[in-house]
Formats: sequence, structure tokens, C-alpha cells
Amino acid sequence: MSIWGLLARLNKVLLPSIHKSPDLTRLSGLQKAIVGWKMYVTYRHLDALEGRDQSPLEGDKLPH
Repeated sequence: MSIWGLLARLNKVLLPSIHKSPDLTRLSGLQKAIVGWKMYVTYRHLDALEGRDQSPLEGDKLPH
């Protein structure tokens, strides 16, 4: 598992979901920062998967 995969999982668990807001321009500064951080980590995670020739649908396998 890459660092980006770990951060993506932590983001999903720890950070609030902001998808309910219909207009992203009306978000507060903190909410915009959270959306930006989530996007940054998501793109880096997808790039890391692509570098390992993995599909995003496969993702990182959890150890058993």
C-alpha cells in the first residue's frame, strides 16, 4: 500500500463529506481546503496505481 492509498483511506474515514452542497462556490474557506486536499490525495493515489499498472477498481489489497 502506498502512502497515498493510506492517506486516501484516512481522508474517507476522518474528513467530513461535503458532496451534499449543491454549489461549491458557497463553501467556507475550511470546506474548500478539505475538498482541495481530498482531490490532491485522490489524484496522487490514482497516479501511484497507474505507475504500478493497477486499475483503480482493483485498488490496494488489504492484508489478510
